[in-house]
Amino acid sequence: MTLTSFKLKKMLDDKFSGEQWRTSFNREEDRYRVELTDTKKGVTITLPSVIAKYEKRGNIAIEELVDHIKASLKVMNKQHSLLNNEKSIYPVIRSTSFPTETKSGLPLIFHEHTAETRIYYALDLGNTYQLIDEQMLNEANWEMDHLREMALFNMKSLSIELKKDHVADNDFYFVAANDGYDASRILNESWLAEMAEHAQGTLALAVPHQDTLILADIQNDMGYDVLAQMAMQFFAEGRVPITALSFIYEDKKLEPIFILAKKKPVNKNNKKDD
Repeated sequence: MTLTSFKLKKMLDDKFSGEQWRTSFNREEDRYRVELTDTKKGVTITLPSVIAKYEKRGNIAIEELVDHIKASLKVMNKQHSLLNNEKSIYPVIRSTSFPTETKSGLPLIFHEHTAETRIYYALDLGNTYQLIDEQMLNEANWEMDHLREMALFNMKSLSIELKKDHVADNDFYFVAANDGYDASRILNESWLAEMAEHAQGTLALAVPHQDTLILADIQNDMGYDVLAQMAMQFFAEGRVPITALSFIYEDKKLEPIFILAKKKPVNKNNKKDD
């Protein structure tokens, strides 16, 4: 079945037909919103990105989306405290176009990262998480620097398992733990320095969406084209897109690189290591 935005809207309408939810569809922007009837808090979905996932994974992608929305709405209906939850606080990467306040107008806590990305902070709640706002920080009587240090410390405790592709004589590594913090691992400076030290060429990175981090050991010009194609594809498919741009890691700094992919590489000897 070819899934269109209208068909997807009807599928979601069926999933959220209860009195506790209210749905709306913005045809011009191709966005679908689910709100809690009593509080009007809700989640907005960009339908084309969902369709891209459906084309690859079928109904599983829709079911995962519905579960994510319901979990997020459940979180919105409760008050959460940072106190006694210190080990459940992590940094999350977002684009610079991401909102800086909640729907109710509360400022979100964030720090600048690169010209393309910012660091926000999340309270992990199991199946989902809540972005930390100024009110939550004040209620805990914490300073922003304290929150940042705690989140980075917790992030460094996350395991890093890599999948490897060898394409056009370049090595590509993927972090995909599916824990919501894959992109956050770009903040693990000691790990990045170690990866750079062992790289045969130039270390480049991409954070196309929150659920993946790509590292590339670029050993020829074709490697930049491959990385650009990968980043664009992941960016288009991600539930929370960040940026399609890539970064060079040099002297412990991330610098955006603008890559125009001119041709698709052909390598009959591509191999993949699990």
